[in-house]
Amino acid sequence: MGKVGESHLFFPGFDKMVHCGFFFMFVLLASNGLIRQNKGISIPVIFLIAFLGVFFGALIEILQLYVFTWRDGNWGDLFADTVGVGMATFSILVLKSAFSYAKA
Repeated sequence: MGKVGESHLFFPGFDKMVHCGFFFMFVLLASNGLIRQNKGISIPVIFLIAFLGVFFGALIEILQLYVFTWRDGNWGDLFADTVGVGMATFSILVLKSAFSYAKA
């Protein structure tokens, strides 16, 4: 975050929290789009979205490490991305289970 990260408005770990939140929302919005298009979602599709989310996070970190010289790839960022994807995947699975239980 450069000098912005040294501001008194931010705390240690703020960057990781943002990574987690962005990937949480990314997976939720992607799943929401598929649910609305297909009138539902299957468990394999949920895990495919989760895999694509982790893959996207890894791709970003690899690009930052090797292509963009003003950025650096960080394992901590990838871990935070993966935690966000996992949180969203868990949320979607819980909601899917709750909705199918309510219909029965």
